[in-house]
Amino acid sequence: MKKIYFLCTGNSCRSQIAEGYGHVFLKDWEVRSAGIERHGLNPHAVTVMAEDGIDISAQKSELIDMTYFNDCDLIITLCGDALDKCPMIPKSVSHEHWDLQDPARAVGTEADILTEFRKTRDLIKERVQNLSNI
Repeated sequence: MKKIYFLCTGNSCRSQIAEGYGHVFLKDWEVRSAGIERHGLNPHAVTVMAEDGIDISAQKSELIDMTYFNDCDLIITLCGDALDKCPMIPKSVSHEHWDLQDPARAVGTEADILTEFRKTRDLIKERVQNLSNI
């Protein structure tokens, strides 16, 4: 089974959303997410994924597991901080960088913040669906 790792700074939003979609769309893959720090699962990420019929509420904010990292077939970094600070990606591992804005930095009303989370969710969903073709 192929292994994929979605990485972002705190493993709270973008990588959690990607992991949720990975479990749905990448049936032949072992799917995990992690961060260079552990910020906890963002409740807005849980909310917008539930709107799309996916429950990520049981997912945990994790630090990078170096054994899994080194054994991956594909690592996807979802922010510049993860790209800059994650360990050296082995040459044997494919890597993609998706430079996505952090929806957790959105300001305004609750509706404004959820709008930003939905935009990020939809971008990630499209990209993860495209991975099912590899």
